[in-house]
Amino acid sequence: MPLIFVISGASTFYALGWSRPGKFLKDRALRLLIPLVVGMLTHVAFQVYLERVSFSGFKGSFFDFYPQYFKGWYFFGGNFAWMGLHLWYLEALFVLTLICLPLFVWAQCRSGVTWFAKSFGRLFSFGGAIYLLAAPQMILIAVLDPRTFWGQRGFGGWPLIIYAFYFVYGFELVARPEIEERIEKLRWASLIGATVLFLSLLAVWRLGGDPKYGTLRYGVLLPLFALCSWCFILAILGAGRKWLGFSNGFVRYSNEAVLPFYVLHQTIILGIGYLIVQSRIPDLVKFASIAASSFLLITTIYEFGIRRNNILRLLFGMKMVKPSNKAASGATSATGRVILSPASHADSTHSLHSP
Repeated sequence: MPLIFVISGASTFYALGWSRPGKFLKDRALRLLIPLVVGMLTHVAFQVYLERVSFSGFKGSFFDFYPQYFKGWYFFGGNFAWMGLHLWYLEALFVLTLICLPLFVWAQCRSGVTWFAKSFGRLFSFGGAIYLLAAPQMILIAVLDPRTFWGQRGFGGWPLIIYAFYFVYGFELVARPEIEERIEKLRWASLIGATVLFLSLLAVWRLGGDPKYGTLRYGVLLPLFALCSWCFILAILGAGRKWLGFSNGFVRYSNEAVLPFYVLHQTIILGIGYLIVQSRIPDLVKFASIAASSFLLITTIYEFGIRRNNILRLLFGMKMVKPSNKAASGATSATGRVILSPASHADSTHSLHSP
């Protein structure tokens, strides 16, 4: 999730460069809020139904359950999934956009570019200074109590406020070419550092179990966990800039399919998994069966339903296409580069690696 928010910030930079703030915000609302609302009212309800059948003793069909879905708020003892369950990312990204948009608009104006962006670029393109950007996440994850709203890590494993830093970082990292170049040069150092940290943390975690908030062990391990995450992100971004600056038919097709895949994936995986996990077959066979059948079903729904129908395209956050262009609806970016995440498709048609 931190990587996805970084790429969301990067694609926001390119989107703002190609449209006015008002148009950008309208496009963001269409591409994020419509799939969120549609999901909350339809297939996300099926996830809650499966949960209630499995753990709360509900008896009856999904259609018997659906009227009860609107009774009370999920997380507070009720059923209505106001955060969209796995679609919380769309909601969080929209809120972050509203909060950060004034900063982003200022950063792209002349005064912002000549002061903030250039200062940011000079500072974090020097030596290993880019690793210092992990400091706020390291501090916050250590001091925020996971039992509180701001500290709880139920959304992708991190407190929500930390995603704001990753989002802003993504915007600023691609604003200055010298920072991108530095990230590329440090890709191997980032990968080695991330791997060493990961293996060390894994060993310590297995030996001592989960650290408890407020202990010295917690205050040491969680910041290192945040640093490890940042090193992995830099390694992936550096490798992507070095080796993924290309496009082809498969990349263009997959790029357009990312958001519908994201919107559908959890509901379909849970639905198929609910049926398969009850069978008496080896766990590895269960995993392979769920993975393969889920991928095949999502691909089929996307190819023969969503991709070919303008109404469904709109409901799943995709751009509508003219009938004459439907056969070539695999939208490419202005630079023909790779777009790497649900956020990048939802935010813009420009890539992290655009010049």
